[in-house]
Amino acid sequence: MKINRLTEIIVTLLNKNTVTAKELADKFSVSTRTIYRDIEELSLSGIPVYMTKGKNGGISILEGYSVNKTILSDNDKQSLLIALKTLEATNYPEINSVINKIGFMLNKEELSNWIDIDFSRWGSDLNENDKFNQIKMAILNNKTIEFSYINSYGNYSTRIIEPMKLVYKGQTWYIYGFCRLKKEARVFRIKDLVVKNEKFIRRNIKDINMTPSKQMIENIVNLKLKFTKDVLYRIFDDFDQNRIIDNQDSTYEVNIELPENEWLYGYILSFGSSVEVIEPRYIRDVILNKMKETIKLYELKL
Repeated sequence: MKINRLTEIIVTLLNKNTVTAKELADKFSVSTRTIYRDIEELSLSGIPVYMTKGKNGGISILEGYSVNKTILSDNDKQSLLIALKTLEATNYPEINSVINKIGFMLNKEELSNWIDIDFSRWGSDLNENDKFNQIKMAILNNKTIEFSYINSYGNYSTRIIEPMKLVYKGQTWYIYGFCRLKKEARVFRIKDLVVKNEKFIRRNIKDINMTPSKQMIENIVNLKLKFTKDVLYRIFDDFDQNRIIDNQDSTYEVNIELPENEWLYGYILSFGSSVEVIEPRYIRDVILNKMKETIKLYELKL
């Protein structure tokens, strides 16, 4: 559409000192005559664009226009910067293109220096852009996805889903879609996938009660944990300060709701002898049994 082309021309001029009519014509697959008409229209609407002749001539926009005419305040720019860096931390593959397009509004030194966000765990795979793009295109083009799935009991199965939405939760990308095997909408974390050529008719999301966040945090348990002082730094990293109670005896109590699964057991065990599960009692028993199994495993190696 013409309005989109005019907007893109402004963005291009704000990011470059000078650009030729031919370059713009090639970029938008139109004739140079059309570009000249576009420039004239922009000029008449108050955008300070101008053309110069000669070897280094071309189309330019008045220097300083991006600063004087921007609709974004300094606070707006900083909020936009945080949003971009947060999206970058999720390994969104097209973020650099977005940054380049709006570079005229943000100081690039600020963009790279004053804030850095990293959600990834130590040792995690940071090169998942291709998988992300495959899922995104499958969703946009209504193509089914096939992948291997392992449930919490360690059972493998092959699933085919109709992908509907990408969800970022707890440092991980999940995909929400209609599972052909279970005949219902579910949330999956996918390692390996194949985008199939089979197309599907997108289901009405309202009809299938789309609540991915709740599905990903089922089996919530109310935990009361007591930590020793040597892991205080981790406690403040992991929990809101209002949840941390100082017992005045070099121990700290935390009351928190977390999903009960293998991740939770592993998380508690990662504190070693620096944490005690106070409640619920059965979680104490689970942790104790896992510790006994670990000791038994190592004793067999002696």
